[in-house]
Formats: sequence, structure tokens, C-alpha cells
Amino acid sequence: MKMEGGHAAVLIIFIFCSALLPSEATKRGSGNQYLYVGFYDKTCPLAEQIVADAVSRAFWTNRGNAAGLIRLFFHDCFVNGCDASILLDSTPSGEPVEKESPANGFTLRGLEVIDEIKSELEQECPGIVSCADILAFASREAVVRSGLTHYPVPAGRRDGRSSRAVDVIGNIPGPSLTIDAIAEIFAKKGFTIEEMVVLLGAHSIGVSHCSSFDYRLYNFNSTHSQDPNLNIRHATYLSFVCPPRESLLAQVEGNQAVAFDHPSPNRLDNIFYVHLLHGNALLQSDQAMAYDPRTSKIVTRLAFDLQAWSKEFPKAMIRLGTVDVLTGRKGEIRTTCRAVN
Repeated sequence: MKMEGGHAAVLIIFIFCSALLPSEATKRGSGNQYLYVGFYDKTCPLAEQIVADAVSRAFWTNRGNAAGLIRLFFHDCFVNGCDASILLDSTPSGEPVEKESPANGFTLRGLEVIDEIKSELEQECPGIVSCADILAFASREAVVRSGLTHYPVPAGRRDGRSSRAVDVIGNIPGPSLTIDAIAEIFAKKGFTIEEMVVLLGAHSIGVSHCSSFDYRLYNFNSTHSQDPNLNIRHATYLSFVCPPRESLLAQVEGNQAVAFDHPSPNRLDNIFYVHLLHGNALLQSDQAMAYDPRTSKIVTRLAFDLQAWSKEFPKAMIRLGTVDVLTGRKGEIRTTCRAVN
């Protein structure tokens, strides 16, 4: 049967995306079947390039922006879906918004990058590209800038009109959660245990603040002053960077930021999993993956196979972008990402 060029191109795109996306992906969430690669090819053909250029500039200005953008995307998608609700400064309800939650606090990075991208896109093609899709594209570019290969991102998301700090509770994994608790959060979003371990490899880049893990260093519990799963040498280093909160030094230096991965803090790789095997994780929740029987074999496999994780992480990011999306006539296309229309 003869195919016209346009139909053949669509078929090729469909086959390519099917190889990356789990077959059940379109059955989950809200309208995922309306997401597809090349969504803006006709309405705003330069959209993805504009995002790529802006993220590149931001990365070379401050490499920490890459981790910030990936974290923004994760925190957005895990709270009521990928609807850019994390970007809102306020809503008509007047309730505290997601970015005001203690889980986000003042640690969100990359917001100004999204603002810049949205401004450029509104000049190029007003009212076309959603903030939710900008986040998806920007996180992909952050992954690429951090060392992994480019991957196609299905688009067609629309922006939510609500954002509540209270909704963050129970949806974002905390640094001291057990594997049971974290796995439950991921399962509610449709992720398997293996996908969870792969996606948490995003901690290969970025930082955590002392307040998120210093309890592992001092008065850990009634039996141990330090977390016994924490490598002694690493604990000594962390104690130097993060002195006891009541000490004068801590009060002077404040809540210091510490890189998750010291050898390559700005490069996405599998060293994160190697750190887990050696007890060098900052977060207790990350370290637990090395010991839990459901996750330990996955951690070991990824620690010894960089190519495996490098292929699986983009797939997990694509899956992340399908969580409870708004499509069709649901939601809106915001004029500015910080406020509803």
C-alpha cells in the first residue's frame, strides 16, 4: 500500500515514540493520548529550539540550573499532574500555593529560566505554548546539557488553574522516608519500583541542604549517634560542612548546600548508584535503596552499567511527563507562567 509523505512521517514518529514510551502510558492520567511529538510543528515551529537555546544560556551561566529545572518538573508532575501549577505565585482562591510548601520552600531553582522562555515564546507565537510543555521541554534540555542524549518529548499539555501548598504533602518524597513510603508515592503515579530507582538517579546532579540530612550526623537515634549506614569518612566530611545547628559556626554559615555527587556534580551519570553502594548518599531515603531487597539489585545493576541507566532515565522522564496531564479543552494556556489568565 502506497503512503503519502506526510502519513509516512507520522507513522515513523509514532513507531519511534512507541519504542520509548511504555505501551500503557496513554491509558493513565488525563488525556495522555493527546500528547504527541511535534505538537507545535505547525503552530509554533521554533518552540523547542527557543527552549533549548534559553536552557543552554542558563546552564552556562549557572550549571545548577539544570538540576533546578529537572526538580521543578518532578515536583510539578507529582502534585496533581504536569500542569505547571508549581509555577504559580498565587491563585484566585488566595490559598498558599505549591511553591510555598516546606517541601519546596526557597529551594526551587530555574523559575527565572521558565519566565524568560515564556516571554520569548509569547513574542514568537502568542497564546500557543503552555507553561506545562515549557517545563517538559526545559527539563529535557537540562538532561541533555548534563550529559545524556537528546530524546523526543510528546507535547500538548495545558496549564492548571489551581495550586495549593497542602496538596504537596504526601506527594513529594521526603528525605527520611522509608522505601515503603516512597514506593507508595511512586505507585500512585503509575511508576514501578524499577522506574522509581531509575528516576531518583536525577540526584546524580544538584545539591541538598544540611537541614535535609544533618540528623544523620548527630543524635541519629537512641542507639547510634550517627546513621550506621553512613560511610564513616563521608560522615566526617559532612560533619565538617554541616556542623551542629546549635553551634556558632552553623549559625554563621547558615544552611549550607552540599552536592549529591562530588566527582561529577553537574553531570548525569551512574556514580550516584556507586555512592549508594559505598554508603555515601546524602539522603537517608536514597541510601535505603541500597539495602532494601526490592531495590538493592536494581541499584547494583545500574551502578555497574552506565549505558543501562543512560537509556532508562530518559524513558522515565518521558513517563513522568504523562502523569495526570490536562489536554484538549481542559485547563488553559497561560499568558504568564506565574499567574492564571
